[in-house]
Amino acid sequence: MKIRPLSIEGAWEITPVQHGDPRGMFMEWYRFDHLAEAVGHPLRLAQGNMSVSAAGVVRGIHFADVPPGQAKYVTCVRGAVLDVIVDLRVGSPTFGQWEGVRLDDADRRAVYISEGLGHGFCALTDDATLSYLCSETYNPTGEHGIHPLDPTLAIEWPADAPQLSAKDTAAPTLVEAEAAGLLPVYDACRAFTASLRRH
Repeated sequence: MKIRPLSIEGAWEITPVQHGDPRGMFMEWYRFDHLAEAVGHPLRLAQGNMSVSAAGVVRGIHFADVPPGQAKYVTCVRGAVLDVIVDLRVGSPTFGQWEGVRLDDADRRAVYISEGLGHGFCALTDDATLSYLCSETYNPTGEHGIHPLDPTLAIEWPADAPQLSAKDTAAPTLVEAEAAGLLPVYDACRAFTASLRRH
């Protein structure tokens, strides 16, 4: 597999090698050792999630308090999505910037998203199915969101009329979340990541 760092520190794109013949296809979609070599530490597997979305659905932008945060390894097992990573870490050189990666059931790429980064996606097809490997279990008191249509972020969602959940619709803007002290701090995220490398 090929692991490529994205423009936001702490995010990577993973492209697997697919082995196909008339019978079907086989691939390694996750290798802890290859990922650990690229990231600098192993991904602790604490929870697995799956979501299914109709075309035009936008989910996110979600993030968790650091520490412990929640790193994610995300791939699309059916259909296609535009997966979006947002740098929400106050003090980061790329604070407020985003990058999108198409995940689909053809190239079968994945993304790894470190603790402190925001994550969201837009379903490009009906029944778009995402699989997530997470470093921590869900913690409702430590989970937060930023409104995905926040004009400050200016994410170019590929949907004419994005469908949002009530929770995401009610989420604060980036400016509001920063003023409320909800956002992760870049130096704290880097210190936490460094502690993972030492273990």
